[in-house]
Amino acid sequence: MDKSWMHSDRRSKAYEFGVEAFLNFAVENLLTTTRIRCPCVKCVNLKLFGVGIIRDHVYFNGIDQSYKNWTFHGEPWEATTNASRNVEEDDGHSRYSFVSEEIDMDDNDFGDFGSDPYEFANVIGDGDQPVYPGCRKYTKLSALVKLYNLKAKHGMSDVCFTELLILQGDLLPEGNTIPTSMYEAKKTLCALGLSYEKMHACPNDCILYRKEYEDSTNCPTCGISRWKEGKDSILKEGVPAKVVWYFPPIPRFKRMFQSHETAKSLTWHAARKSIDGQMSHPADSPSWKLLDDKWPEFGNEPRNLRLALSSDGFNPHSSLSSRYSCWPVILVTYNLPPWLCMKRKFMMLTLLIFGPKQPGNDIDVYLEPLINDLKSLWVGIRGVYDAHNGEYFTLRAALMWTINDFAAYGNLSGCVVKGYKACPICGDDTPSHRLKNGHKICYIGHRKWLPINHPYRRQRAAFNGKPEYGIPPEPLTGEEVLHMVENGDRVCWKKKSIFFDLEYWKYLPVRHALDVMHIEKNFCDSIIGTLLEIPGKNKDGIAARLDLLNMGVKTDLQPEYGEKCTRLPPGPWNLSRAEKREVYNSFYGMKVPEGYSSNIKNLVSLQDSRLLGLKSHDCHTLMQQLLPVAIRSVLEKPARYAITRLCFFFNAICAKTVDVSKLDKLEEDVVVTLCLLEKYFPPSFFDIMVHLVVHLVREVRLCGPVYFRWMYPFERYMKVLKGYVQNRTRPEGCIAERYIAEEAVEFCTQHLSDVSTVGVPSSQKMGVSKPLLGCTMSNTEEVLPYIGQHMIHIRTAYPKFRKRTKWLQDKHNSTFIQWLRFKFKVNLRKTIMAYQKI
Repeated sequence: MDKSWMHSDRRSKAYEFGVEAFLNFAVENLLTTTRIRCPCVKCVNLKLFGVGIIRDHVYFNGIDQSYKNWTFHGEPWEATTNASRNVEEDDGHSRYSFVSEEIDMDDNDFGDFGSDPYEFANVIGDGDQPVYPGCRKYTKLSALVKLYNLKAKHGMSDVCFTELLILQGDLLPEGNTIPTSMYEAKKTLCALGLSYEKMHACPNDCILYRKEYEDSTNCPTCGISRWKEGKDSILKEGVPAKVVWYFPPIPRFKRMFQSHETAKSLTWHAARKSIDGQMSHPADSPSWKLLDDKWPEFGNEPRNLRLALSSDGFNPHSSLSSRYSCWPVILVTYNLPPWLCMKRKFMMLTLLIFGPKQPGNDIDVYLEPLINDLKSLWVGIRGVYDAHNGEYFTLRAALMWTINDFAAYGNLSGCVVKGYKACPICGDDTPSHRLKNGHKICYIGHRKWLPINHPYRRQRAAFNGKPEYGIPPEPLTGEEVLHMVENGDRVCWKKKSIFFDLEYWKYLPVRHALDVMHIEKNFCDSIIGTLLEIPGKNKDGIAARLDLLNMGVKTDLQPEYGEKCTRLPPGPWNLSRAEKREVYNSFYGMKVPEGYSSNIKNLVSLQDSRLLGLKSHDCHTLMQQLLPVAIRSVLEKPARYAITRLCFFFNAICAKTVDVSKLDKLEEDVVVTLCLLEKYFPPSFFDIMVHLVVHLVREVRLCGPVYFRWMYPFERYMKVLKGYVQNRTRPEGCIAERYIAEEAVEFCTQHLSDVSTVGVPSSQKMGVSKPLLGCTMSNTEEVLPYIGQHMIHIRTAYPKFRKRTKWLQDKHNSTFIQWLRFKFKVNLRKTIMAYQKI
């Protein structure tokens, strides 16, 4: 048929005749006028309506122009699509085929919704039913999804939600379709088929009871029973000792492409215009380009996904139990724009490992099903439907790196993160030294990263009493690491990581990313603890002074023993009592914009001279902005200069856009900064987290901006997961059920109008940033003409400055509000006068 009318003006006769021809064609082929798929831009063939409603939709919304082959309305399927025949995926996850000529849908259209392909259509079909007789604004499904959306957003309990449903039913007219209980509401949403796999695990983390061990009752490795022991040491048959919840990612990736908007956003990285020499997204990084160059067939398809994995433990009981730890494993997708890819909506929970103990090095056992799916994704999943382009394609995905704190870094990578060779990048050449009196290992010797002719290399007394002639170690490649662990050379390695089962893993330049959030927090704690002598965080003391004496440096700072006490001479890092109080008063009096950080004033105790409860983001704020201001007049200049340089470094490295040409200078500066800190701070100050700072610029150069690789978004998401827990005896079960419910709601919002989504801030949905407190939000489209008028007014009033664009823009920013108010007053006065004349 002629389909050129689809691109015509909707007011033209060609469009009118085309719509009627399309509807006649659909009725003749489907032999029905009441249950036809609507091809408008909003419904995209997911909703069933009568001919009259479809005609209105196609006129008001326009037809989906990507719907080129009318397969849902009677045209035969093209041979290029995999829909004309049964398709069986290589990974064995799903088999789907068309089962009806009337509806002509397959399971894959809606993302593996179970054995009954009509079940989802029936749920969506509820959208035709009004929430009560005569209601035009809400349908049964849209009202339920909106209510469940509130429950998911605000952590409403099941009992509270049931009472809300009962109240809604009483408030609405008789004959309303609102469910009367949480059970009925959940039963409606469960028809979507979103689910998880519940797998049993050995209590000693030896195996998962799956595949060949599915029917085993005892662990083949350690022999312990699969089942939980009762009070009388009698085995409770049927009650597993340890459980893992697995949320398969492949169906969820398919559902991402079934949303028109999300499918479009997933190719954002290919359509955007990047600026040479600037990195604002991982797509600009060498790690991304390596995948494109080494596997061109993967890189040539912009819909292929680039992923990152994060895992960390959290206590779901808040303060009720400090030792309980359950471990989620989360995937994020880097194909999305920067303002979306790290948001809660697109964070995909894939594993939930049972507590109360963390899995440690045995986490590979639990990652096995996820790694198997990642291997299948690398080969390709055929028959994935792209709603934006209206076609089927083969989806592939690659894991780029993992994001963890340093302890979990060691568990996932298999490297040693303690002792003499604790740096996973330096390896055997880690600059380490054992402190005889402090009984700890310090990591000093950053002079080897300086240029070979730098004067610091020849200085002895200011450092460790020796000149430095070494060169910085070369980071090991993935192939070298794999060769070492396979041949038993495991001095720096505890195991072979399961990630090496991925074909491409050994070729990646950065496989596990250093977490800037935890590094910055530990550095901040060490600096503030040492300057203010906070117990437990102070790196100074008698042992530290004796270690200086043993190294033969700063001998004038050795302890002075008296009859009643031991006196420590003041070092470059020490503050007097009056200077400490001045620092505390500075923190106490600081004010920041609302939402920028927590109230620093609440963290300061002037009576006890202490800082209480510093969180990660508080330390980030201190290092980025506040600490240089607080110490600018109280600390000796050399130490103050070194700390300020360090704060400037963290400020520069956390920028959202990275200038590649400045990275070499930034790397040189941070090495000099670490050397300055070695000159003025005791060796005990330099733990492994301080040393890791020297490698941060390298990872920025290879992976792109820091904010795509730090733990802040994952820590916020764990706070959300913690809020899911309502039953303290089964926290993981609560999290799994609530996560599935929220995912069902989220999927429904993509196919229903006027329903807000979960996990994306409202300011980003609207495309307008939230103003500061005290500002008023204005309609941008209405204000734009006034902006142009004001710029013309400025150019006319200041003709000498017409060519100075920056001056004109600054003048506009400073005077626009006053000019606009005056303009409104004049217009209002004219309107009132005209009204009075009438």
